[in-house]
Amino acid sequence: MKNRRSLVLKYLFFDILSAAVTWWVFFRYRKTYLEPRKFGYDIEVLYDDNFYLGLFIIPLAWVLLYALSGHYSKIYRKHRLKELGQTLVTCLVGCLIIFFVLILDDQIATYKDYYSAFYLLFLMQFGTTFFFRFLLTSNTVKKVHKGKIGFNTLVIGAGGAATGIVDEIMNLKKSPGYLFKGFVSYNGESKELLSTGLASLGTYAEVGKVVKNYEVEEVIVAVESTDHKALGEIISKLEEHSVSIKILPDMYDILSGSVKMTSIFGAPLIEVSREIMPAWQRSLKRIMDVSVSLLGLVILSPLYIGLMIAVKLNSKGPVFFKQERMGYLGKPFDIIKFRTMCVDAEKDGPQLSSTTDSRITHLGKWMRKTRLDELPQFYNVLKGEMSLVGPRPERQYFIDKIMEHAPHYRHLHKVRPGITSWGQVKYGYAENVDQMVQRLKYDVIYIENMSLAVDLKILGYTVLTVLKGSGK
Repeated sequence: MKNRRSLVLKYLFFDILSAAVTWWVFFRYRKTYLEPRKFGYDIEVLYDDNFYLGLFIIPLAWVLLYALSGHYSKIYRKHRLKELGQTLVTCLVGCLIIFFVLILDDQIATYKDYYSAFYLLFLMQFGTTFFFRFLLTSNTVKKVHKGKIGFNTLVIGAGGAATGIVDEIMNLKKSPGYLFKGFVSYNGESKELLSTGLASLGTYAEVGKVVKNYEVEEVIVAVESTDHKALGEIISKLEEHSVSIKILPDMYDILSGSVKMTSIFGAPLIEVSREIMPAWQRSLKRIMDVSVSLLGLVILSPLYIGLMIAVKLNSKGPVFFKQERMGYLGKPFDIIKFRTMCVDAEKDGPQLSSTTDSRITHLGKWMRKTRLDELPQFYNVLKGEMSLVGPRPERQYFIDKIMEHAPHYRHLHKVRPGITSWGQVKYGYAENVDQMVQRLKYDVIYIENMSLAVDLKILGYTVLTVLKGSGK
């Protein structure tokens, strides 16, 4: 962990240095070339307050843009070609922003000077940034190939298929970074895998415990990719853990293009991508969550006060209702709502509500229809426990019930739960487990198609539900 932070700091330092050098060169270029061409005489280069302000703000803005683009995440998993593409695109976007914000109002001799200014800015920014990144990334890649840097790896499987892929990886000339900790058997004998030198860490039923105990980062699923039931079961169970999953392919997978090559010397494996959204969209989604929640808490504060008074006057009990729900990666958190039920609503155990539920107060029925009872969850969003849009979080009691019918419910824990969701817009509050399972389908589809555009659509429909008071 310490080494990773050190490497991130190196990337940050050289990114700041590259941006500062580029800004200095570009400032001199404007003063010694562009302005003399406009005014017809030499301009004295004075490093004024604007220069130093730019020297401070511009590098920080570049670092923020790089962070939003995901440049500082998965720092040990970078490779040079991907680094080239990411740096090229990010520098192009950043230079376009600087051009329209800072350069477009410059006094110039001809419009061609705009082109030369932009080309210099882009080439300097991209050239210096990628030069240092290339050196850092190349050094990291070499350490991975030499086995100095690696990722704790677990193999799930048994038999010849598992043995074959392990032997192939171990005999590679350049290490792909797998540090094998052992294997867990899945519906098969483990004697063949023992011959590779891997330790048996138990059975598949114990995989969660093994992942935690050995701090596993990579899991190679060595069962036939045609065995969809087995793969579905394994991947679903691993969704609870932050691990990279790779699957052993067959010839059909290779011919259909499912196997993506990232290393010339690596073994052919199908990577199960955990990247539901591009890094920049994930960052903007979080920024939108925080911004809207802060605005909501401030602008709607009179409504909050009014609802607090109304809840207190309407029925005995606290204003707010807290309940443990399961969130991102299955971690529990306390969800906050305005109380809509009587205090002893669940004295007989966990129960789902319905439209005719006598436990719901008169005010509570209206708040549920308008979704106003969910407003306090802006606080959950600010804490990072929830998002504006995402699958609705459930209690563990009902999750267990749902998983008896739909084991793929674990898929929902890949993302933060939301104040509103596609399933919520379609179904409203579920009245029984069957409706929960029906709603689950829409939440899974949402996760597989997550984007800012989809989030905005769902928020739009939620606002209409609030205004019409048509929520179920």
